[in-house]
Amino acid sequence: MVYKMDSGGSSSRLGEQGDPRWYIDSAYASSLKVSLRLPTRQFLEDFYQPRLLQSDIRRYIMAEIKMPSGHVDQPVIEDNRDGTVSIKYEPREEGIHELYVKYNGEHVQGSPYKFTVDSISSGYVTAYGSGLVSGVSGEPSQFTISTKGAGAGGLSMSVEGPSKAEITCHDNKDGTVAVSYLPTAPGEYKVSIRFGDKHIRGSPFIAKVTGEGRKRNQISVGSCSEVTLPGKISDNDIRSLNASIQAPSGLEEPCFLKRLPSGNIGISFTPREAGQHIVSVKKMGVHIQNSPFNITVQEQEVGDAKKVQVSGTALKEGKTHGENTFTVDTRNAGYGGLSLSIEGPSKAEIQCADSKDGVLAISYKPTEPGYYIINLKFADHHVEGSPFTVKVTGEGSNRQREKIQRQRDPAPLTEVGTNCKLTFKMPGITSFDLAATVTSPGGVSEDAEIQEVEDGLYSVHFVPKELGVHTVSVKYREIHIPGSPFQFTVGPLRDSGAHLVKAGGTGLERGEAGRFNEFNVWTREAGAGQLAISLEGPSKAEIDFKDRKDGSCDVSYKVDEPGEYRIGLKFNEQHIPDSPFKVYISPAVGDAYLLEVAQFPDSAQVDKPAQFYIRFNGAKGELDARIISPSGKTDDCFIQNIDGDQYSIRFMPRENGVHNINVKFNGVHIPASPLRIKVGKDDADPAAVHAHGPGLGSVKTGAKTDLIIDTCNAGAGILAVTMDGPSRVAMDCTEVEEGYKVRYTPLAPGFYYLSIKYNGAHIVCSPFKIEATGGKIAEVGAQETSSVTVETVQKVSKSGQKQGPVLPNFKSDASKVTSKGMGLKKAYLNKHNQFTVHAGDAGNNILYVGIYGPKGPCDEVQLKHKGKNNYECWYVVRDRGDYIVIIKWGEEHIPGSPYKVEV
Repeated sequence: MVYKMDSGGSSSRLGEQGDPRWYIDSAYASSLKVSLRLPTRQFLEDFYQPRLLQSDIRRYIMAEIKMPSGHVDQPVIEDNRDGTVSIKYEPREEGIHELYVKYNGEHVQGSPYKFTVDSISSGYVTAYGSGLVSGVSGEPSQFTISTKGAGAGGLSMSVEGPSKAEITCHDNKDGTVAVSYLPTAPGEYKVSIRFGDKHIRGSPFIAKVTGEGRKRNQISVGSCSEVTLPGKISDNDIRSLNASIQAPSGLEEPCFLKRLPSGNIGISFTPREAGQHIVSVKKMGVHIQNSPFNITVQEQEVGDAKKVQVSGTALKEGKTHGENTFTVDTRNAGYGGLSLSIEGPSKAEIQCADSKDGVLAISYKPTEPGYYIINLKFADHHVEGSPFTVKVTGEGSNRQREKIQRQRDPAPLTEVGTNCKLTFKMPGITSFDLAATVTSPGGVSEDAEIQEVEDGLYSVHFVPKELGVHTVSVKYREIHIPGSPFQFTVGPLRDSGAHLVKAGGTGLERGEAGRFNEFNVWTREAGAGQLAISLEGPSKAEIDFKDRKDGSCDVSYKVDEPGEYRIGLKFNEQHIPDSPFKVYISPAVGDAYLLEVAQFPDSAQVDKPAQFYIRFNGAKGELDARIISPSGKTDDCFIQNIDGDQYSIRFMPRENGVHNINVKFNGVHIPASPLRIKVGKDDADPAAVHAHGPGLGSVKTGAKTDLIIDTCNAGAGILAVTMDGPSRVAMDCTEVEEGYKVRYTPLAPGFYYLSIKYNGAHIVCSPFKIEATGGKIAEVGAQETSSVTVETVQKVSKSGQKQGPVLPNFKSDASKVTSKGMGLKKAYLNKHNQFTVHAGDAGNNILYVGIYGPKGPCDEVQLKHKGKNNYECWYVVRDRGDYIVIIKWGEEHIPGSPYKVEV
């Protein structure tokens, strides 16, 4: 049995291209040989001075075999001296073996590999090849079936998985059959091989297909039925109204209220079945006048994907760097939104020309050759032939790709009373302008301590008093740093996975050619797994990784050419939220490094001018500055020379929120750019937004569900809700007393990820992982996205009281608190008088200490938490007399309190 593994170059560390891939080299044999293509020997000799011996190559390769008995065996590794090494093994047991191959200490792609060892003379039909264990979506997966000596019988095969996979077979005329199948979506595929109606040994095989290197783009074109609501509704009422429609089968979905061309208010919905439907329109949960009312949907109005006609060679083949056009005719298909996604080696630009008569001309423009998968749905069902597999030919864009993988161990478990730490790297700032707060699950907010570990590396320290998810807000100049607010779980993690990984830093926003650009990745909340970092763009990247051993890491990268790059971050082969990141790398900064910002304001007001200064420090060139508002509007700044080497930059903000000021010198950002400034006082705070409700738990397909997004205490801002999952969902968002209600109806079973962002930042726990169970109302294809955006208004709590955190319901027993120390009996003037309080067995609550003397409260009282609800207290008194020391655990006195102390 011979496998060969080809990387097309080297590992990412050596700056060559690609990851190792497996393919079949020849038919079944009595021994196993694996070839790993490495960098050329000359390249290794140049890189690793002085000369690389055979034993040196083997230092970078590790291979071992796990046998069916559980024992581990060591294969032989040989240098082929042609850019490959061979891994040879003589099997000693029959059954399924696992081959582990590591290069530079990291598993190569697909490792461990499973293979079945059988006796050649046994007469069994056997199968082997990489396509039985792994693959890449959009690329052929291959395996071989050997029928030598098996006698007569029919051979049948099937591949089942997240997408259809076309199977092709070729008889090699030597007793073997070469099989290839093309998976069109990532996931697990079940490969069944039968001989004479019986599964062969090892069948069904499970192949894990990844979406590595795939880029996806999608568009949606609405086609909805519209019905006028009875009665009069003002524009002001639309904001607080929500509508839903229930079909005869019981399927209930949110529908949209809109102003019709006639001037009346109507509802817009996608009819899914014929018959009488019930429409409910409510305001703050109460039916409005004339609600509910009935409407009848005719058979010809129901969207039918089978009646959609598609035509054009672009659904079979295409060309790079050009428009590939096909037509979609929905004229006879009723009402139903059209959704299109295209996935392949590049993110193809999609254009849609609607002739308004139901015929659409759709074009896509890929930049890289290869196989592309086009999913085309109408009314949430695939049109005939979808998904389409398209072979795109032509010149590529010569984009270079680099990737590293690192195993992430689980972060140490934290408990109540222990010191918790969250670290981040943010070079080029002053720690004086940093501040952090921690909000407990019960809603209690406390300031946290920030320490500078080393130049540019900071850590937030706090001691939690209860279990659960805490919110850690880190702000620089009163603005959340990238990644903040953070989720920090005290106690065991409640969930794990890529959706809980966070990344942030200037290196994910912009960069400079020829120098290292940095960003942070926090995997603590996601548990253990493999983090993969890829960078694709005009030139190869050098990627460096530093693990901080606390669930966070620092990533830096350097590229030589300016231009647009894409940074992909995957955890256990799934993209983390907002990945891939689009980053523009500017040319080398040059003299822009000399420029210095002075007297930058802490804040600004709408329609009032503000200014700061730039010192050139001897640099020669042109200065340019522009201000970008939260809504994306760009305005020029006024630049004036003040005194030779110093310039003033004046700007006039036009709206509230966080603004970016881009300051460029000779067309390149200066080191501090973009400068961020908060305009106005009532800026939105994503850390104060919370979500709750049944729509965040387990949900049923076809059943309308909802959740509440509480924006009290959060100010006014932009609320964006996005749901990614196996199908699109009908979703709406309406105003309620405590914030906003989001309603949606999932149409296909599977996992959905609900992202809630406030002014561009994820709220804590976002994205939420939601499982939908039940039958399929819509067909499953590629991942689909639904979203709704609302400009919120300032919300106050129902009580109308001043906004602020609500004290949790503590469970504690003050009678179990003990206290001791000389400071509870006798005190001395102008000295530290001490005592301790032990509340480790008393549950969780707040410790209150008060000391009152002949002339009022004493001058100084200090409390220090020593962990596990143990406290140390000292106080200073300046006057003689009798004092009273009061110690309360929550609202109750501890045993012995109040104490009488003589001074």
